[in-house]
Amino acid sequence: MGKDKLKRFAEVDTFSNVVQLEAGQPYKGKWSSDFFKNDSPVVLELACGKGEYTVNLAKLFPEKDLIGIDYKGNRIWRGAKTALEEGITNVGFLRIQIENLLDYFAPGEVDEIWITFPDPQPQISREKKRLTSPRFLEKYKLLLKPGGLMNLKTDNDGLHAYTAEKIEELGLKLHIKTEDLYHSPYANEVLNIKTYYEKKYLKDNKNINYLQFSFE
Repeated sequence: MGKDKLKRFAEVDTFSNVVQLEAGQPYKGKWSSDFFKNDSPVVLELACGKGEYTVNLAKLFPEKDLIGIDYKGNRIWRGAKTALEEGITNVGFLRIQIENLLDYFAPGEVDEIWITFPDPQPQISREKKRLTSPRFLEKYKLLLKPGGLMNLKTDNDGLHAYTAEKIEELGLKLHIKTEDLYHSPYANEVLNIKTYYEKKYLKDNKNINYLQFSFE
């Protein structure tokens, strides 16, 4: 492991806005009241990487509590550090495996979930690893409040099509579907947030897909 990564891991341990791999998660069911010290809606970004979307959503929606979730602490470091430096108090980061979400959040605790540019896991043998596979969707359904929204933004046409199929197969409610976000009527201030990787995709003239759906 490089010196920079080791330095970031050590620094993340000192960040007040990062929770790491805690057994018996003390904030389960109490993220707003005990972690953020308020009663605001909770919004998650899964596989948040460097936390660019998480931080920018927090800036746009100071009335909401944003939590970026990723397993790689050296990635979380960037978003957490930015939030601390800029005094953004409605954003936090949680370092866990996403498949363990139910250990860290109570049923109905979450208002909205974002998945932005996840690993598409294109091999058929890795379908269960896709963050929009039925096994993950079942977890999200438990966590979300009634009517809570799911958002998937991806450059991967295959993952977009796969997710749209699952929405139909499972009888979920589709709100928005587009294969070319920035040439659609849906490109608002929220969806115009661009991560480092998205900017690279756009330079290569890659289309950006977007889905918004709910479980009822």
